Amino acid sequence: MNTDKYTQGPKKEDYLSHIAFDSVIFGFNGKELKILILEYQNTGLFALPGGFVRRNESLDEAVTKGVMERTGIDNLYLEQFHTFGDLNRFDSMAMERILIMNGLDIKAHEWLLDRFISIAYYALINFEEVNPIPDALADSIDWYSLDELPPLIMDHGTIVQRALTTLRDNLDRKLLGMNLLPEKFTMKELQNVYEKILGESFKRTAFQRKMLSANILIRHEKRFTGGAHRAPYLYSFKIQ
Repeated sequence: MNTDKYTQGPKKEDYLSHIAFDSVIFGFNGKELKILILEYQNTGLFALPGGFVRRNESLDEAVTKGVMERTGIDNLYLEQFHTFGDLNRFDSMAMERILIMNGLDIKAHEWLLDRFISIAYYALINFEEVNPIPDALADSIDWYSLDELPPLIMDHGTIVQRALTTLRDNLDRKLLGMNLLPEKFTMKELQNVYEKILGESFKRTAFQRKMLSANILIRHEKRFTGGAHRAPYLYSFKIQ
C-alpha cells in the first residue's frame, strides 16, 4: 500500500477506515514475466502499488485510478482475487520511517500507522508498452523478474504468491482478454507464453493437442517466412 498524493496532508475523514488495496501488476513481453514494484524514498523499502479508498468513490474506481497513475493505462483489466486481513499485516515502524523520510508530520498522519485490511487485485500487461510512474513517496517504480524480487514490506510477498497462483489457475481465460500475443500467433509463440508464466516446459505435440482440444483457438493460414514445408499455422483466440 502507498500514500500517493498524500504529501499535502491527507485527512483521515476523507477515506474509509482501515481499508486499503494492493495491485499485483504482472508484465509479460512474450519472453519474461515481471512484477511492478515501488521503492519508498530514502528507505530501501519495497512494496506493491496500492492506496486507500475515498468515501466518495467505489473500490473499483480507487483501484483503477491508482493503477492508471502508476502505469499510464486507463483501460487496464483488473481482477479482484483475495482479501488480506491477518492480525500481523501491518508494520507501523516501516510506515513511520516512510513518513519521516518524506518530511511528513507523524502526528498528523498517525492514522496511516494503524492496521489495514487490503483488497488485492491483479492484471497482466505487456511491460514493454508501459513507462511506470512512481508516486509522491517513492524513489522509483520498476519491473522486477520473479526470481529477482526484492524483500517486500509486510505481507506483500504473500500477496504476490497468491496472485501468481491465481494467474496460473486462470491463464486460459486471462489470455483471451490480454494483448500479450499478436492478433494471429503460432502455436510455438503460445506455448512460450504458457511455459514462461507457468514456469514449466511442455512437449510440443502434447501442448498442441491440449490447446486444440480446449476449443478456444481458430486456425488460420500459414505464416510463410522461409521454406514452405516449415511454415507454421497461425491461430487466434475465439471471442467468448
